[in-house]
Amino acid sequence: MKNIRITVEYDGTSFAGWQRQSGNFVTVQGVIEAALSRILQEQVSLAAAGRTDKGVHARAQMANFFTESLMEPARMAHSLNALLPKTIRISDPAEVALDFHARHSARERQYRYFLLEEPSAIYGRFAGCSFGKLDLAPMQQLADQLVGTHDFSAFSRENRDNPGRICTVTACRWYQHKNYLVLRISADRFLRSMVRYLVDAMIRAGKGMLSTEEFSRMLESGVMTSQLNPVFPGGLFLWKVSY
Repeated sequence: MKNIRITVEYDGTSFAGWQRQSGNFVTVQGVIEAALSRILQEQVSLAAAGRTDKGVHARAQMANFFTESLMEPARMAHSLNALLPKTIRISDPAEVALDFHARHSARERQYRYFLLEEPSAIYGRFAGCSFGKLDLAPMQQLADQLVGTHDFSAFSRENRDNPGRICTVTACRWYQHKNYLVLRISADRFLRSMVRYLVDAMIRAGKGMLSTEEFSRMLESGVMTSQLNPVFPGGLFLWKVSY
């Protein structure tokens, strides 16, 4: 038995998220597992560092699977890329220790959210939009508050499979990149839709619609006292996973 780790890059626009689902939902995990099972002639189950939501992308999702095949990892990746749609790309295949697990072994995950201030037919596919000018100063003040260990109940959707709400954010910063405002946030773990709720709060702060005090109260209490909505998923990328 071998444990194979792969890096997965994908455009999540047309997928119902990473995780395999029952019914006629096309997911990244499901598509890769089907291709792997065909190549290796055995049932394969992938574990991933993060279960990205519908429409969310990954620059470097990490996954692993067990196989009894004698095929070299490089050949597996080559065969996979020949079968997979152009919106999924496999790289850096390697045999790893049997106790390696893409999710449980990860120490830190980094997400980035790309934001435009005005709609764009060219740049809008992979970015959210604030539909108006933003003041980055209060947005960064909110970002600074996130660093540390907090209960993020106010900024996430319920997940019965993972009821814990405590996360440790190690870095959080807004910066300008070409046409985009970009949020870079790193943490030991992320809750369902957590980054998208936080971005909505920061956009509201950038428009003068949410105070730093109100944001602090939500962060400290774990209760959403000001109505938030998760922003457009297409601007969100799982950027990096550290082990």
